Amino acid sequence: MGFRFQGVDGIGLDAWLNEDERLVRASTRQFVEENLIPIIEACNHDSRFPKELVRPMGALGYFGANIHGYGCAGMSNVEYGLVMQELERGDSGLRSFVSVQSSLVMYPIHTFGSDDQKKEWLPQLATGEKLGCFGLTEPDFGSNPGGMRTRARKSGTDYVLNGEKMWITSGSLADVAVLWARMEGEDQRVCGFLVDTKSPGFRAYDVHGKWSLRASVTSGISLQDVRVPASTLLPGTDGLKSALQCLNQARYGISWGALGAAMACYDTALQYALLRKQFRDQPIASHQLVQEKLVWMLTEISKGQLLALHVGRNKDAGKADPTHISMAKRNNVWMALECARIARDLLGANGITSDYPVMRHLMNLESVKTYEGTHDIHTLILGQSITGISAF
Repeated sequence: MGFRFQGVDGIGLDAWLNEDERLVRASTRQFVEENLIPIIEACNHDSRFPKELVRPMGALGYFGANIHGYGCAGMSNVEYGLVMQELERGDSGLRSFVSVQSSLVMYPIHTFGSDDQKKEWLPQLATGEKLGCFGLTEPDFGSNPGGMRTRARKSGTDYVLNGEKMWITSGSLADVAVLWARMEGEDQRVCGFLVDTKSPGFRAYDVHGKWSLRASVTSGISLQDVRVPASTLLPGTDGLKSALQCLNQARYGISWGALGAAMACYDTALQYALLRKQFRDQPIASHQLVQEKLVWMLTEISKGQLLALHVGRNKDAGKADPTHISMAKRNNVWMALECARIARDLLGANGITSDYPVMRHLMNLESVKTYEGTHDIHTLILGQSITGISAF
């Protein structure tokens, strides 16, 4: 449309951000405008992941941005959230890639890994020299990861892994996979392993025919007698709750990222409504029904910004509860999807074309609403917190 994104701030939120936070947001916004926006529609059309952006993002410190040490940027959680916001304003697929590299690969290595594992992998993952993926979801077990069938069998000083994983972001791109498996025998506990994707018996294959997250690589993983040394076991894992702890980190980033997609849709709809003329040669922004839709979007985005910022501040203070993150993910993704649908409606037939980013965001957000805990699963998490009764 020929205009440059200036941000969305309906309640003076910028005054609550410090100088470092505004600088991180501005630099990420510039990166997205100059490097992603010009190519993303073609990437989406061609179902191509823009791998050429990986190393530049590593140089800017986006991978593991809120990890301290090991070559990571050491950003605050709010700063990290603002990075996620701006990346997803460009495209959910790129934000998903960064989320996985950061929250689902680097975070578990940093939190549950040995010193040797941290020293070996974190610096290379931070620069983008090495890429990772996270293997928890299986073809038959998404919302119920505890039902996983992937097994780890002790064999001498090694472990042998067998199973299938599905809907794995970056699976075929990864150099290392954080894979979750249930121990055979009496133990039966769930453990995490750092598996070299070149290991014999490890196979990753891409999922094709997606109408969502087309600029992101989505894979299945097959494990057939994959033998790994004991040194690949993440020693600090404590059952399935460790895997869910990783998901909680990713959900936090999503709660910010969804704001970016919503902001892109709102801003596109606003600019379109001011330029598009109908009925007596007046811009459609002059009509009451159009204004009501714009007001709804801006109000809900503002509420989502407040929620994400408050959870981020609490996270930086060590006070964020998983239910707070569930609320933020649930609300902000729902809100973003509604903004995308309303924006598509305001753009009329133009809303379904690649001349505008709205339909791409809408299709992407359908996936974001499902992964890292569906809308309904987060509803049940919050319901259990409220009532003390599990409805799972």
